[in-house]
Amino acid sequence: MKFFIDTANLDQIVEAQNLGILDGVTTNPSLMAKEGITGQDNIMKHYVDICNIAKDGDISAEVISTDYEGMVREGEALANLHPNIVVKIPMIKDGVKALKYFSEKGIKTNCTLIFSAGQALLAAKAGATYVSPFIGRLDDVSTDGLALIEQIRTIYDNYMFDTEILAASVRHPMHIIECAEIGADVMTGPLSAILALLNHPLTDIGLEKFLADYAKGNK
Repeated sequence: MKFFIDTANLDQIVEAQNLGILDGVTTNPSLMAKEGITGQDNIMKHYVDICNIAKDGDISAEVISTDYEGMVREGEALANLHPNIVVKIPMIKDGVKALKYFSEKGIKTNCTLIFSAGQALLAAKAGATYVSPFIGRLDDVSTDGLALIEQIRTIYDNYMFDTEILAASVRHPMHIIECAEIGADVMTGPLSAILALLNHPLTDIGLEKFLADYAKGNK
């Protein structure tokens, strides 16, 4: 399972990279704005900075346009920034057309805002590299986001689609574990959710005892 971090914060990306578990980064205009990154030139530079930190990882960069021509224009500009850029396209009719265009051009894509198996099927048919079902947002409206991941996994396996399932809107460590159990190819979420996987009280108790016993034997 690949671990992506969902942020535009360079310090967090560095921390995840240094931890040795980072496979990529997803970001969006809201996350850019949260870091105070505004203006097209600054945003484009920030994407390159992220690519230079994450090195070999795929970096999802989102288009703003909602029409086909605009998405193609923006997507090509983003793809030209760095070889690791993945063009993030919304799941709308013109978005599906753009996915097909980029697929034929050999440009990686991430189809975002997936909330149904039908949407995921269309994206895979159009050649998306990744689809991003938003499991946390589904949970927020009393819908089982993990069940959607399972459904997409079954469909993709039935027809041998190469599109990878990128579980998005991950909120906590159990989301990560459950996504791994049901076969999501990738998870993306906050660094805090990833770091929470480190924690277990018995680990803390065991380490404390080992250190205490070592200290006693070396007085």
